[in-house]
Amino acid sequence: MSGAAKGTPSREEAAALIDAAGTDEADWLAAGLEAKLPLLRVPDGPVVVVAAHPDDEVLGCGGTIAALLASGVTVHTVCLTAGEASHGTGDTGAMARLAGRRRAELAAALRALGPLPEPVYAALPDTGLDQHEDEARVIIAEVVARTGAALCLAPWEGDLHSDHEAAGRAARRAGREGRVAVWRYPVWMWHWARPGDPRVPWHRAGVLSLSEGALDRKKAALACFTSQLEPRGPGQGPVLPPWELAHHIRAFETVMR
Repeated sequence: MSGAAKGTPSREEAAALIDAAGTDEADWLAAGLEAKLPLLRVPDGPVVVVAAHPDDEVLGCGGTIAALLASGVTVHTVCLTAGEASHGTGDTGAMARLAGRRRAELAAALRALGPLPEPVYAALPDTGLDQHEDEARVIIAEVVARTGAALCLAPWEGDLHSDHEAAGRAARRAGREGRVAVWRYPVWMWHWARPGDPRVPWHRAGVLSLSEGALDRKKAALACFTSQLEPRGPGQGPVLPPWELAHHIRAFETVMR
């Protein structure tokens, strides 16, 4: 896998790619990424995990979080938005209720992974994170400095979701300021990309292998996000249907360095 896409798609074009039929997990399994990509080792020391929305951190690196906790590593999490816009933005009351539900789901999911401190909730606006990137950078930098983090894990800035991309850019800037490595995990990439896709910088990708126990804890954590696993309403499927979830329950996780 080499190179990145020429030009940046508009928000509408990116949404269309995410809404379109995606790549089957069987295609990714046949690509043999676990054998082809470098096996990574997490640096010694505390780890900070950044999410744009509740569930990003579990989808992208929940198994790694579980493995780190099991080995005695301290992990801190930062959730930049409450994910209140995942079901639409037409009803502010419904959005507020969904925000509360998603925070409760995240709390349950993190408990399923292991002993984690309470997340840092930034309460920045869902679907508007690119307008609050500087605020996100300041929040991430403060947590990285306060915890003495050796590594920050954050969404990949090429994921084609504007919030994920803003979170990734903010984390990279915070990492440069604090001289801390930042590895970025993809979420939607598995849907819109294909093996060998030239839009993906495969030369910067690596894998983190998961034990059966870590994967089981990740699966238990993912099951907590019922708002994303159930239909959103009449005629609306779930945000994470089974074929989408399949990308995130492999025996390894992938990051861009």
